[in-house]
Amino acid sequence: MTNDYPKIWFLRHGQTEWNREFRLQGQLDSPLTQQGQAEAARQAKIMPEILAQNPAIYASPLGRVRQTAQIALGDVPRQEDARLMEIHAGKWQGMTRTEILADRPEWAAKSPTPLEIYEAADGGEGLAAFHARIVDFLNDLTGPSVIVAHGLLGQVLRAEVCGLSTSQAGSLSNLQGCVYLLEYGQETVLEAPE
Repeated sequence: MTNDYPKIWFLRHGQTEWNREFRLQGQLDSPLTQQGQAEAARQAKIMPEILAQNPAIYASPLGRVRQTAQIALGDVPRQEDARLMEIHAGKWQGMTRTEILADRPEWAAKSPTPLEIYEAADGGEGLAAFHARIVDFLNDLTGPSVIVAHGLLGQVLRAEVCGLSTSQAGSLSNLQGCVYLLEYGQETVLEAPE
């Protein structure tokens, strides 16, 4: 069952140094790489037609999103909302995927999704609390909105809007450099023209 949310354009931040190292960022931060800046620049090519519709604009307050939003949206005013921060990974924030998997040999054959790893994080936020704050944010939307935030947040938010369970969220794509259009319980990936 899909939910009756307003039209949403979702932008994931560009690649960061820690993304490149497969290091869990959670609510810690690292700057965009050159590739990440290029991904945000591709988003900037998609945004003029969207911004012309005068949507509300919301962003996570974390630095990698601020950096992406500045490139992708320029000086268009936006409202930062802490509910859009990435899931907190507790004691695992800053650790690499390899370091975490070394402590969890039972995961070797399973190849867990990033969302499953964050769900299991020692002292982390947990998926239920993460989902609840995303739904709380979505329920406050009153019209078409641009959201600039994070990969795992985007998966859970997009699953919620499209009527999927949180267990299905981890299998959704997690692309950078594009814009996800969410409308009528469906998602469309918008890409910049070459």
